[in-house]
Amino acid sequence: MSQDKIELLWNTVRRPGTKNLVTHLGIEITHIGTDAIRGTMPVDERTHQPYGLLHGGASVVLAETLASFGSFLYLDPQTEMGVGLEINANHLKSATSGLVYGEARTIHVGRKTQVWSIEVKNEEGKLVCVSRCTIAVVPAPPKSEAKPR
Repeated sequence: MSQDKIELLWNTVRRPGTKNLVTHLGIEITHIGTDAIRGTMPVDERTHQPYGLLHGGASVVLAETLASFGSFLYLDPQTEMGVGLEINANHLKSATSGLVYGEARTIHVGRKTQVWSIEVKNEEGKLVCVSRCTIAVVPAPPKSEAKPR
């Protein structure tokens, strides 16, 4: 993994004007390094379930986001991309407000798959969710000029 690849990933996750699930939920990447990738997500009306608690699915979105972004560091972005193949999660504690903090670390990096372990903690540092995500390494789509829809 090179510093250039880390810089390229920073430029990708900080691209202004991007609208997707990650930006909609307020997920922010806070650290990209050789040891781990970290991010935060607010616990608010965007991420609550009807009882006012952090939705388990939102925790899973944070976990898969970190693993997917992290997978980029081990790929050739000209020819490969990483996509979620499988994810599981154990929800251990609820959260009602503030931020949750996710940290993803590799367990396995192979030619066709990567396996990531992700911990999501609350502001007190207590585990809210533990997750394992398998990323499939697939061919990148051909580069073509974007056509307006």
